[in-house]
Amino acid sequence: MKNSEKQTAENKTKKTNKDLVIVPAPDAATELRQLFIDSLKDIYWAENALVTALPKMAANAAAAGLKSTIEEHLAVTENQIERLNQVFETLGEKAEGKKCEAMAGLLKEGDSILLETNPGAVRDAGIIAASQKIEHYEIASYGTLCAFAKTLGENDAAKLLTQTLAEEKEADCLLNDIALNLVNIVAAE
Repeated sequence: MKNSEKQTAENKTKKTNKDLVIVPAPDAATELRQLFIDSLKDIYWAENALVTALPKMAANAAAAGLKSTIEEHLAVTENQIERLNQVFETLGEKAEGKKCEAMAGLLKEGDSILLETNPGAVRDAGIIAASQKIEHYEIASYGTLCAFAKTLGENDAAKLLTQTLAEEKEADCLLNDIALNLVNIVAAE
């Protein structure tokens, strides 16, 4: 390849800062409070989507401990939605969801895992993997929401969100215990 051809090829793959900068939407957040409310709408949608997805996960789980953990987390998730309603009320905002693309993608991946595994321990390992990805997303989201609430002086909201954050961390630990002490061992045999 000649130098001029090589330089042309390199120029085609290089992006300038101008190419990378995203122009914000007309209704883009300009204040932390707006970003906080928008993020609350995002997780509100996500939690409501989980209420639909968790029964499918439980129905496809073979291990009794996994099935019951998912079913128990469904009840916890329903309480978390009620808690989010309280957060919106505390902030004087209407409780409404905005499609969470991240959760939609995680749920789609969970469906793919069900399609790509046979019922039993291997599918259970896949369900746990998908569930832990969801829990980690929720932990990150609620951690951020807690930080936003504290920064904004929304102490009542922060307290409610911190409670949910603790529940998500507990769910992750329960899933991890089931994976390490039962499901992964059986799946490996």
